[in-house]
Amino acid sequence: MSKIISTHSFRGGTGKSNTTANLAVLTAKAGFRVGVIDTDIQSPGIHILFRLDEKVVQKSLNDYLWGKCRIEEAAYDVTERAIGDEQDGSERPRLFLIPSSLRSGEIARILREGYDVGRLNDGFQDLIRLLRLDYLFIDTHPGVNEETLLSIAVSDTLVLIVRPDQQDFQGTAVTVELARKLFVPEMFIVINKVPIGTDPVSLKVHVEGLYKTDVAAVLPLSIEMARNASGDIFCNRYPAHPLTQELKSIVKRFIP
Repeated sequence: MSKIISTHSFRGGTGKSNTTANLAVLTAKAGFRVGVIDTDIQSPGIHILFRLDEKVVQKSLNDYLWGKCRIEEAAYDVTERAIGDEQDGSERPRLFLIPSSLRSGEIARILREGYDVGRLNDGFQDLIRLLRLDYLFIDTHPGVNEETLLSIAVSDTLVLIVRPDQQDFQGTAVTVELARKLFVPEMFIVINKVPIGTDPVSLKVHVEGLYKTDVAAVLPLSIEMARNASGDIFCNRYPAHPLTQELKSIVKRFIP
């Protein structure tokens, strides 16, 4: 049974895309067929983490939304570069990335004209069926808009990324309430970029009390993550790092 996992944050700068990419890679490494779709159409960027050269991206999610291609034509197999080991051509594991366009004219068109959100939902289902995905990760646009509501509504699991910041706490409360009204089957919180010296246990208890929602992990503010500067998948570059081990613990919640 395929699962849709949406990662969302109310504000930008929480590390949402980095978290999404690492969770997807670790899930694929566990032996599954995984898709990652960048629905942050206004400010795309997750393709950078997978080192997918813009020059080779002939079709993007934008093209699909405008009816210029089928959704599977915008899917790029990034298994070898994402998982790291040379693949033998077997069906599993596989990792596919569906990027949004970075061309300024196409971003401007989306902002000006919008798109059919219903078509986006069809694309999710077609990706799962045509690529035979076990997991589809949706990297959402921060905040709340029509696309965000759709992504939340179709999710089997919603992962909310929040920093220990009062603005984040207040905005995330809105998303939690929406998710409950949309009857998302599973929801949990990941607290990211926690400063050194913060008591993770007390912070976890505090956040769970705020939202009456489980905190899956408390991720420390990492010098190595900052130095990585979105140049690579963190869990590949630092496989033994404590942050990588925490990310692995989150993945175990997805895998039966």
